[in-house]
Amino acid sequence: MNRKLAMSLVAMMAAIQVLAGAGAARGQSRPFPTGDVQKTYERLLAKIEKIPLYDNHAHPGFGDDTDVDAMAAPPDESSLYRVRDDNPEFVTAAKALLNYPYDDFKPEHAKWLADKSKAAEAAGGTKYFDEILDKLNIETCLANRAMMPAYLDTKRFHWVFFVDSFFFPFDNTERTSSTPDMGVYVPLQEKMLGRYKKLENVHGLPADLAGYEDFLRRTMADNQKLRGGVAIKFEAAYFRTLYFTDPPRATAEAIYAKYRAGGVPSQEEYRVFQDYIFRVLIDQAEKLNLPVHFHSAVGIGDYFSLRQGNVLNLENVLRDQRYKKVNFVLLHGGWPYYKEAGLLTAVKNVYLDTSFQSEVLYPSQFKEVLKQLITLFPDKMMFGTDAFPFNDALGAEESFWIATYTTRTALAAALAELVCEGALSEEKALELAHLYLHDNAAKLYGEKQ
Repeated sequence: MNRKLAMSLVAMMAAIQVLAGAGAARGQSRPFPTGDVQKTYERLLAKIEKIPLYDNHAHPGFGDDTDVDAMAAPPDESSLYRVRDDNPEFVTAAKALLNYPYDDFKPEHAKWLADKSKAAEAAGGTKYFDEILDKLNIETCLANRAMMPAYLDTKRFHWVFFVDSFFFPFDNTERTSSTPDMGVYVPLQEKMLGRYKKLENVHGLPADLAGYEDFLRRTMADNQKLRGGVAIKFEAAYFRTLYFTDPPRATAEAIYAKYRAGGVPSQEEYRVFQDYIFRVLIDQAEKLNLPVHFHSAVGIGDYFSLRQGNVLNLENVLRDQRYKKVNFVLLHGGWPYYKEAGLLTAVKNVYLDTSFQSEVLYPSQFKEVLKQLITLFPDKMMFGTDAFPFNDALGAEESFWIATYTTRTALAAALAELVCEGALSEEKALELAHLYLHDNAAKLYGEKQ
């Protein structure tokens, strides 16, 4: 072989190796990003901002509306740093949504917001909150509320109703006095149960467990058919462990018979009865094709138990073959146990949303959450705000803004890093963004995409 031909062969082999290496790089992820992450972020964010949002979880309403939740915050609760009213981001939100003319929330300035909210409430109609959704490009919002008001447009705001009150039909003296928090929570559950009784024309407690179960089932069916409910919600983590056993009906029947007319159940008796009622609620949800939502994250108050509220306590229910036709949604993504919650969505009928996290975590912090969740089971992850009115001045409006801003920027940042690490193409990144921000929820609740 002459020297010229040998050199040509060497050059050809080198070129083949370069091409092969380039091809491998395109199909292989790296632990560190390369290229311009900032420019990739900006390109993705511009497109992500145009995706209409499906908010899987919020508590929309005016500041004086006590129906925005079936519960209320205990007195002097500790407030997470980012949702304290001195956060300057709330001023930015008020300016963007409501043309707020001031740069702070001094009492004399905050009154401007309170007056604007009260004027909108007095005017009636659904225009005010529809416009808030329009400005944020939120297409649909699931409203977790005790009851729905006339000022929320039911075409945009769909009702998710609470069912925890069915856990508390007996004398709750011991539960109410167990902690200051329970002294707030339990009476509100008793009130909610009373409202359901009135709606169903039930006086006192039914004579037997069969009658109580019938009352429960009728309430759920009427909340769906007559009042537009699209899912049920458990806040059970505030009251008890999320681990539900499966007691026989005869045991629950005996407890009901024993305490229907009076007397205080022991903690164990009440827990067993609640475990049985929980199964009745899940069975009825399946019959009505209603998704089941769980509060699955840390909660407010000094006495919320992280151990009892851990999302892993639900595993025996989520993996129960009897409930394979029930769609379960882990609200707030189990935070701080979001990795465990994300892995539970391997179960075909289990979903999660990231509401609450998008309010209390800053974009750089939330980015790390999304970067993991969206690459686990991307067809199971959903956007949510957990928007809530804190007071007359600082309302659900600013809360909506904080959560949507955080989500869009954190999502764009997470996806930009994944693109620049070779894990995703920009096209695939935007496909995952659409799933998370809108399409997964729209599909779950049977809406057109």
